[in-house]
Amino acid sequence: METEVVSSVVNLAPVAKALSIGLSGIGAALGIGMIGSKAMEAIGRNPEAVGKILVPMLIASAFAEAVAIYGLVIAFSIK
Repeated sequence: METEVVSSVVNLAPVAKALSIGLSGIGAALGIGMIGSKAMEAIGRNPEAVGKILVPMLIASAFAEAVAIYGLVIAFSIK
């Protein structure tokens, strides 16, 4: 009596891609939302400081957006 071993291979690449894009997108969205919220709060408290708040806010938003781009690059590199 021979026993047959049935092997099944599960492809987890789509799950890994979805997780990398999804988690990095959620992280970037939360980060950018918090940055924008605090910047608008600061401008509301001190309207004359718009010039001092705007540039750091844009730089921080760009860094947060880079996280989402890194997630996209990782998703494309998964095979």
